[in-house]
Amino acid sequence: MYYAIISEDVDNSLTLRKSARPAHIERLQQLKKEGRLLIAGPHPAIDTPDPGDAGFSGSLVVAEFDSLAAAEAWAASDPYMDAGVYNKVTVKPFKVVLP
Repeated sequence: MYYAIISEDVDNSLTLRKSARPAHIERLQQLKKEGRLLIAGPHPAIDTPDPGDAGFSGSLVVAEFDSLAAAEAWAASDPYMDAGVYNKVTVKPFKVVLP
């Protein structure tokens, strides 16, 4: 089943994000390689695709896991968690309808 991992950043997270980004992206690439990643990306802090120094307010990952517990465990071990990027993470089941 798919799960949505909805993460909210701490204030002024850009420096923290930059330091942990390579390891964060590596994990997402592994999900993609396994055919389990539906979509992933950050939420710009301002209304533009390239927010520059404004940074990001959070992230969304939708990926396939065996269970809610497995999705939660994956989210909890994200390098952004270890780096202190995320203030809050919510994991919910997700049903793909379109496209």
